[in-house]
Amino acid sequence: MNSDVTIIKNNHKGEEVWRYAGKIIFETPKGIIVEAYFNRSDLEFNGITLKEGDRFQELYLFGKWFNIYEIYDKDNTLLKAWYCNITRPVRILDQKIFYDDLALDLLVFPDRRQLALDEGEFIALDLNKADQLNARSALKELQSLFSQNEKVNIHDLV
Repeated sequence: MNSDVTIIKNNHKGEEVWRYAGKIIFETPKGIIVEAYFNRSDLEFNGITLKEGDRFQELYLFGKWFNIYEIYDKDNTLLKAWYCNITRPVRILDQKIFYDDLALDLLVFPDRRQLALDEGEFIALDLNKADQLNARSALKELQSLFSQNEKVNIHDLV
């Protein structure tokens, strides 16, 4: 456990667009949780401020078409939000975690409000029908998960 990894975000074509360091902090046959820190300049984003150094706990479930990031404020350690990426299933190889981002996202605030993001970008992607259906299904699964549970703890999902 606590092994260093590199997380590599690819676009829908499998081309790398961003990479950063993390540590695996929890692992089961269902998936892994990685701890990482926001490595970009502070950013205002849909009502929250992402700060350089904010702590992320990132859930990658094997075979699922999404990942979930719990975002904690670097200054007061409070939960800011869950950010869910709709992706093809994660791949892990040689201490690297790869995922292909499919543009659709779900932002969930601590008060349970949900905001689906980037629908226009998703529609513009050149995806086959199966990828489109899997992505839509993943978004619905996440919306349901956060609607039906008073408190979502990613450790309970893995």
